Amino acid sequence: MTQGKEKLDTPTLSGWGRVAVPGRELASEDLESATRGAALCRGLGRSYGDSSLPATPSDKVVNTTLANRILSFNTETGVMRAEAGLSLGEIIQVFLPRGWFPPVTPGTKFVTLGGAVASDVHGKNHHREGCFGEHVRSMRMRLADDSIVETSPERHPDLFYATIGGMGLVGHILEVEFEMRRIPSGWVLMESQRVHNIGEFLDALALAAPRWPMTMGWIDCLARGNSMGRGILMAGRWAEREETKKPDPPLPLEITFPVELPNWALNPLTAQAFNTAYYWHHVARKQERLVPPDPFFYPLDAILQWNRAYGSRGFTQYQCVLPREAGAAAVREFMDHLTKLGSASPLCVIKDCGPQGKGCLSFPMEGTSIAVDMAISLDIQRIVDRLNEFVIATGGRIYLTKDRFTRPEHFRAMEPRLDAFFAAREKWDPQRRLRSAQSARLFGDKT
Repeated sequence: MTQGKEKLDTPTLSGWGRVAVPGRELASEDLESATRGAALCRGLGRSYGDSSLPATPSDKVVNTTLANRILSFNTETGVMRAEAGLSLGEIIQVFLPRGWFPPVTPGTKFVTLGGAVASDVHGKNHHREGCFGEHVRSMRMRLADDSIVETSPERHPDLFYATIGGMGLVGHILEVEFEMRRIPSGWVLMESQRVHNIGEFLDALALAAPRWPMTMGWIDCLARGNSMGRGILMAGRWAEREETKKPDPPLPLEITFPVELPNWALNPLTAQAFNTAYYWHHVARKQERLVPPDPFFYPLDAILQWNRAYGSRGFTQYQCVLPREAGAAAVREFMDHLTKLGSASPLCVIKDCGPQGKGCLSFPMEGTSIAVDMAISLDIQRIVDRLNEFVIATGGRIYLTKDRFTRPEHFRAMEPRLDAFFAAREKWDPQRRLRSAQSARLFGDKT
């Protein structure tokens, strides 16, 4: 009885994939003091895998979300300086009505500035604007030896670029200075179209890229045969004020996913039924309309705790990018592998990526990104292994923010920039005091 109570009372931490590990986080408004001593910084916990989880239960974890002050904002240039715990959602709530928006946003607004830098997040405009790190001017950081430095492309550039996309492993981000974007209205002009298969999808993405600053697509990753890769392509831009002829949209309503579904609820039959209904709900082949920003950028944010749909088993997201030079055939073959491996999912996203960023481990490269949610099963390691082997053969890579199952030898094979990142860690944290469950798994950090 006592053992059961102790187990019940043991605190745990989990990523968005809902797989929990023993650990406890400390939240503090004074991030500068809280990060003294080796610690792992953690924001809103939206990384899917183990990058924001402690390597051991005794490792210090600092939650940054109370350190969320805006320190300065230049109304002429849009340059903002803020604490690392400030979220994109908080920024948007204040600045969207004033005609400003973050330069780059991922598919959720529930990400902190520190997390946006550590993951070097990308969005629907990567082919035009690159990753978030492209718009960062400087950062204030606490290093593993407890010293505090200001870093930028001109000052300690190796530290700066190892931090962008570096998963929090070279220092604690305390403050971020970056450039916001001025927008003409609070509406997005969106064009959407039904696409019959993956070949047509790639053609449509190529045609949309020069016309639209933001593009992405939803794919039915369970469809096979001539319909493999069918889906809905969405492209958009900020609407001009004269195009809207109405006031800015109200703040979105949010609902909470009410219960944790049983593990059997999401299966090949229910996933296929959802995918078919979602594909055909787009009745017109192509349509254009004004939409509020949230449904365009953050469709899933309207349902809080939507990850409960995967049940207690949890889930992972596999996201890779296949290089442009691998060609359309590589994307078709990847989709064929994905459908045959049979990990049912109602969520698969395809994006067009522009040139590789300067961050040491920044994820995107010029090519096609595919992200798919997969429920964790006894077969998940084999599925990830097979997909990784294909990605390595094409010269592609996976996104660390989403990963939990990649083997260290696979990541080494797909990441030629790893030695440069290790060199930066050796300089700024030679004792590897900063670590996570992910760095222990992939890089062999001692636990």
